[in-house]
Amino acid sequence: MTPEVRVGIVGLGWMGQVHARALSRLTQHYTDSPLRPRLVAVADTVTDERTQRAAQAYGFEHVYTDWTELVARDDIDLVCVTGPNFIHRDVAVAAAESGKHLWVEKPAGRSSAETREIAAAVDAAGVRSAAGFNYRNAPAVDHAKELIASGRLGRVEHTSLRFLADYAAHPDGALSWRFLNEFSGSGVLGDLVSHAADLARHVVGDLRELVVDSATFIPGRPEAVAGAMHYDRGSGALLDVENEDYVNALLRFADGSRGVLESSRVAVGEQCTYGIDVHGTKGALSWDFRRMGELQVCLDQDYQNGSYATMFVTPSEGEMGAFQPGAGIAMGYDDLKVIEARRLIESIATGTPSGATIHDAVVAAEIVDAMLISADERRWVEL
Repeated sequence: MTPEVRVGIVGLGWMGQVHARALSRLTQHYTDSPLRPRLVAVADTVTDERTQRAAQAYGFEHVYTDWTELVARDDIDLVCVTGPNFIHRDVAVAAAESGKHLWVEKPAGRSSAETREIAAAVDAAGVRSAAGFNYRNAPAVDHAKELIASGRLGRVEHTSLRFLADYAAHPDGALSWRFLNEFSGSGVLGDLVSHAADLARHVVGDLRELVVDSATFIPGRPEAVAGAMHYDRGSGALLDVENEDYVNALLRFADGSRGVLESSRVAVGEQCTYGIDVHGTKGALSWDFRRMGELQVCLDQDYQNGSYATMFVTPSEGEMGAFQPGAGIAMGYDDLKVIEARRLIESIATGTPSGATIHDAVVAAEIVDAMLISADERRWVEL
């Protein structure tokens, strides 16, 4: 019998349910998993009929309204932190200090200081961690990283990153916690740019220096009712939005290459337009999350008049073989979280980090903080 890893999830909104599904599916895709997840408990401040139905659907044995009761249980090995940003630090530190492994969504803290506190608690307790940078788990991204590392593109010259969305584009979108710095820490920087920063580091390499411009295009939003999401509409008096809707940045990587990054949460016409383009001295590649199983490659051609070809990832690239038997059969967003769960479970079983960890979240948070300083002081900032 495969030993269990007993799980508690704090926050049963969309992301909490994604974690629950990923853990429930783990041994279906990875029959050699060293541990079998068991969903023991969930905590959520909202205990309406929707929450109760969701808890029953995923088979949670216990439901709490106070996360401290969940963390205090001695029959939980792993805590998933999937609530809003302002609870991440407190839940994650308490879980680590109680000797529990940790899977925390990004941004792990509202600032790099909070994120470092989580990392310090993880290190002091000797527990394993995972951070929710799911885009690095796509098989096409794995292959892109391999192509660059092998020298197929030559020396990297420049990289472009785009993380554009429309989830906050409606001017009547309610002023949820995401638009208030006390609760979110930042706007599109923490929400989307943290993903872009991790993708850049994972595929190309560390950043050295950056300069940023930012803007808040919708400066006022109607007051939200309790528990409202950023997708909900409001109709009351307008209140001030405290953080950025949009950023663009010039990047300098540690290897001397250059980059540009653009991200928006109010881009009409854009939904999950997330991707990366890398140009080297001998070739280039491009990946778009919306066509997750494809990689555009320009390889092994002359320096001039080269063209791109579409490569469909095969079961030999990344973790594709755990999900589909052949190229061209689509994977989905939830599959990336199954891969994330797999890597965390491996690290718990072996004691060796696998996949994105809290220390990757620290670096992403430091990049976000540097971008906030750059935008505020209108200057280049070193990392």
